[in-house]
Amino acid sequence: MEILIITGPPYSGKGTQCAILETSLGFKHISTGDRIRQEKEADTPFGRMVKSYEENGNLVPDEMMAGLIGQIIDEQLHEKGIILDGYPRTAAQVDTLLQLLAEKKLNVNKVINIEVPKEELLVRALKRAKESDRKDDQDPATHLKRIAIFEAQTRPAIQYMKEKLKVVDIDGLGTVEDITESIKTAIV
Repeated sequence: MEILIITGPPYSGKGTQCAILETSLGFKHISTGDRIRQEKEADTPFGRMVKSYEENGNLVPDEMMAGLIGQIIDEQLHEKGIILDGYPRTAAQVDTLLQLLAEKKLNVNKVINIEVPKEELLVRALKRAKESDRKDDQDPATHLKRIAIFEAQTRPAIQYMKEKLKVVDIDGLGTVEDITESIKTAIV
């Protein structure tokens, strides 16, 4: 099974690109955010534990995410490949993921990092809030907090991944199609 990671700040278009790549590559798109929302909606024990973290714009603790990501990988072992969207977000999660994959004799093939300036992220956040009925998208203060958390925790994790994995930076400005083509070129 091949593993591709799509990372970047909130509102950078990761989910959009993952959906497109899922179809074109035949890989399974794994959105940890979507999975967490499903767990919350189903009112599972995991969903109840993470509810307060996500609604306040905080990251789910690493140890909780490790259990979830291990379960997700086990569920997808029959797939040609998977695209991880929203994980790993911290350096500790990078190590956890690499350990989980080593135990399963799997590797990350490539990491795509979508770069978008903060001003554009805020424009996209407001647009998504208008178009979405997601409760966690409605508060502008949450948008700023998510971006700040990304800068404090995930940006260093991306730098850490650059020491351990093949990471390609992609300009996230432009049309969806242009960004998709840049990503496809990078993953060949």
